[in-house]
Amino acid sequence: MIKTIRLTMAQALVKYLSAQRVDIDGKVHPLFEGVFAIFGHGNVAGLGEALYQSREQLPTFRAHNEQGMAHAAIAFAKANNRRRMMACTTSIGPGAANMVTAAALAHVNRLPVLFLPGDTFANRTPDPVLQQVECFGDPTVTTNDCFRPVSRYFDRITRPEQIITSLPVAVQTLTDPANCGPVTLSLCQDVQAEAYDYPESFFAPKVHYMRRQAADERELQTAVELLANAEKPLLIAGGGVHYSEATEELKKFAEQTGIPVTETQAGKGALLWDSPNNAGAIGVTGSEAANQLAQQADVVLAVGTRLQDFTTASRTLFSNPDVKLIQLNVAGFDAIKHNAFSLVTDARLGLQVLGQQLSDWHISETWQQQAQALTTQWNRYYDEITATTVETKTGLPSDAQVLGAVKRASGKKDIVVCAAGGLPGELHKLWRTDDIKGYHLEYGYSCMGYEIAGGMGVKMANPEREVIVVVGDGSYMMLNSELATSVMLGHKITVVVLDNRGFGCINRLQNATGGASFNNLLENCQSVDEGAPKIDFAAHAAAMGALSEKVDSLDDLEAAVGRARAADRSYVITLDTDPFCTSEGGFWWDVAVPEVSERTEVNQARENYTAGKQNQPY
Repeated sequence: MIKTIRLTMAQALVKYLSAQRVDIDGKVHPLFEGVFAIFGHGNVAGLGEALYQSREQLPTFRAHNEQGMAHAAIAFAKANNRRRMMACTTSIGPGAANMVTAAALAHVNRLPVLFLPGDTFANRTPDPVLQQVECFGDPTVTTNDCFRPVSRYFDRITRPEQIITSLPVAVQTLTDPANCGPVTLSLCQDVQAEAYDYPESFFAPKVHYMRRQAADERELQTAVELLANAEKPLLIAGGGVHYSEATEELKKFAEQTGIPVTETQAGKGALLWDSPNNAGAIGVTGSEAANQLAQQADVVLAVGTRLQDFTTASRTLFSNPDVKLIQLNVAGFDAIKHNAFSLVTDARLGLQVLGQQLSDWHISETWQQQAQALTTQWNRYYDEITATTVETKTGLPSDAQVLGAVKRASGKKDIVVCAAGGLPGELHKLWRTDDIKGYHLEYGYSCMGYEIAGGMGVKMANPEREVIVVVGDGSYMMLNSELATSVMLGHKITVVVLDNRGFGCINRLQNATGGASFNNLLENCQSVDEGAPKIDFAAHAAAMGALSEKVDSLDDLEAAVGRARAADRSYVITLDTDPFCTSEGGFWWDVAVPEVSERTEVNQARENYTAGKQNQPY
């Protein structure tokens, strides 16, 4: 006879999550670090009581904003190369809806997080319950249906026994290298409290490990032949290199073949910045060196990247008419993009077998010298643009100068975190990665507000390392509440706030497309006669329990970063910066310009846009 244990659905769910383990380099860890929770009437009685009973096995962390806590959970998973993760629970209604943006972020970036929003009553007795969104034509629709398009797996639990089949699929999705992404289990609040006799075997500890898919022989031979016959090959390292933990294999392959390596935002750090094979950032936010090589390349090997439009410059960057693209990716969905030759395999295994098959192959000395000369030239430009002596339009420091100062004051093991605005572009081009996990950017969804919460998640994953968040005033104002959470939980981060009084990045894009400065910089927004208030970010941070200071020069910034690194709790540094200046590099990006306008600048921008469109293949 099958042995059973009587538990509520919520208790069984928590017990199952607590039993999941992961093997990382021969050491077994809990798969779930814990659960971020903001309780409400849809989850406090059921799941809340279950989490309380299991708080020693599965810790619960209280946050201040639902989207923020989900960002922290996602950052934790990214910092752990998707090997470990967290869950997030909210009440029904606005609490759940607040997490949908984070679910989209995780979905775009292929990052695992388990969402456990409360839901309406399965029995519908109290309908419409508080916070219930009623669909007039379908009573089964709730707020949580918003999670469907941004979840890899979605299930609404309307019976307590349904988790017996749903939870294993959820965890399999979260740990699958090809299908990895967010999972949503929508938990009807009455069902959370219902009891069922669950099989004891359901809660047996299970150890997960990374599944590595080998390459198909025919696809492998095609890739080998293309590379062996290439005169100007180029490699693009994406986030999959990190998630496969293939950085050492990438280094060996690059050194063995001499192939120049460029980096996407997610792939940055796969090679250290001073590697002789590292040609730098590629694409719209790329360096001159990498982009010039990409324009000439006749074979491009893309490893672990979905090649979104910032990487390909909206399909205009690879302009050699004979260029051939190889997509080495564990996900077949990504491997076929851009009419590529697919090589569906794990990045580590793929690079290993390519290295074996191409053991006698090396790129030409001419191509190697050209790549190194362009990289040397770019490194000289880095020294110039990050120097304290560069003058800007306003006399205030540029983003590049701020990043140079922060870099000089930071340690080699420090981790920089950012997400949106102009800073990701400057970081992609200019941040010198001294450690393979020293660069943490969320730029698949480019979500303002990720930065501080994400920084806390990175710190939770790396408690022994310093985490430096660089964030614009716009993103800070979007979502800063998890700064208080970082103080409360003791996860110390350093936050550098660049105050250019508005959305400087979008103002520059607005001007570049012929538009007048409007509704981006605070000086160009509708406001009272006195203008928008000058935000005292240091005082605001202090009010949330952080240490803080405002600095007025780059030298003072370097000194302040030193003080922050030595501090015992989260530390915020703010300074005024120039909203207009940006560094060189980059490439064309498809941003549609109006065909008709009264502005001469827009009409000229439209002509330039139409000309740029001619470089796209279709």
